[in-house]
Amino acid sequence: MIQSSEHAGYSISTNVADFDLPRIHKWLSEIAYWSKGIPFDICKKSFENSLSYGLFHKVNQSAEFVQIGCARMITDEATFAYLADVFIDAGHRGNGLGYWFVETIMADDKLSGIRRMMLATSNMHSLYEKFGFEALKQPEIMMENTKPDIYKICD
Repeated sequence: MIQSSEHAGYSISTNVADFDLPRIHKWLSEIAYWSKGIPFDICKKSFENSLSYGLFHKVNQSAEFVQIGCARMITDEATFAYLADVFIDAGHRGNGLGYWFVETIMADDKLSGIRRMMLATSNMHSLYEKFGFEALKQPEIMMENTKPDIYKICD
């Protein structure tokens, strides 16, 4: 498991205790298209019950790191994994961090030997294709039970 990986002033940790969960919640509930309105408790529980990754940036020359990204792998760590909630703060995009972040996640020993990994994306296909993700070979065998409006607050 990745405890910490560093790259040019950035660090990745799998220790959820290090995560800025209120910040992650803000990203996922207000910015990310796939989880608008997700309640804090559900967001927190999802990271606590997954193989989770935090992306951090070192603030100047201080020892302080600020969370600038997150991701989680929903997995049994044996046969199946689903990559979800990959998010990098807009101010840190465009300099290869997404590639390094996904590369580090995909290299995690806990994911070795996984038979099937999946994800859903509306706009990052080219990034994930670099790691072997592709369109479903047999979409006719896949099914889903989705509730896209589950987080909408009723008035």
